Amino acid sequence: MTAHGASREALAAGRERLDALTDNTSVDAAKLADELASVTALLDREVSLRRVLTDPAQSGEAKAQLAERLLGSQVSGETADLVAGLVRSRWSAPRDLVDGLEELAATADLTAAQKSGKLDGVEDELFRFGRIVSSSTELRAALTDRSAVKAAKTELLHSLLGGRAEPVTERLVTRLVTAPRGRSLEGGLESLSKLAAERRSRMVAVVTSAVPLSDAQKQRLGGALAKLYGREMHLNLDVDPSVLGGIRVQVGDEVINGSIADRIDDAARRVTG
Repeated sequence: MTAHGASREALAAGRERLDALTDNTSVDAAKLADELASVTALLDREVSLRRVLTDPAQSGEAKAQLAERLLGSQVSGETADLVAGLVRSRWSAPRDLVDGLEELAATADLTAAQKSGKLDGVEDELFRFGRIVSSSTELRAALTDRSAVKAAKTELLHSLLGGRAEPVTERLVTRLVTAPRGRSLEGGLESLSKLAAERRSRMVAVVTSAVPLSDAQKQRLGGALAKLYGREMHLNLDVDPSVLGGIRVQVGDEVINGSIADRIDDAARRVTG
């Protein structure tokens, strides 16, 4: 595995853990985003700490325990578990861990927007704000001025976006502007827009069955639902004997009940006409 591949695999695993967490309706995705952003800022400042947490000579479990001790009561259990999982993985470079945390913080915020039905609006607002910045040399200069204090930039953004854009949009842009971490403003906005588009293309199906589904059944059901809805479908699986040998599938507000075979066959008929 190449060095680049190590970080790519670690981030992919982190994304899967984040999706699993935020698919749970009891998890506050916005709070998770805030806490992940705080950990990102900590590791961005503390060079020696991020080196320790990505040291390939240390065991993954030892690094995870260190992260959990350091974070302690500062963050929720969900955030601590997610960070511990990240540092258990192998990273190509210490900086990659910070980049990964930053992406997961943004993804958690976008997930919060998705859960509240605001994601399309956030994606549009990020795009429009990027166009405004590119058309105003004065605004761009104010937002990228390294001598300007963080509070002044935050206040400027609030005057521009507060009450006019979704709170998630304002949080994402404020983090980008106040902690650019070497990126251009345009590049950062483009990355956020890409993350929003990726999140929008993902749908979650909550599947409840009387007994665990076989791999073949999961594959057939996932494929049929993806064709039916025209989007990638993540299956969040649960087992409930009261389903009486059938299956219950919920995608957003839509609920499908029936036997596994009947519903898959019906979905296939609807797709093929």
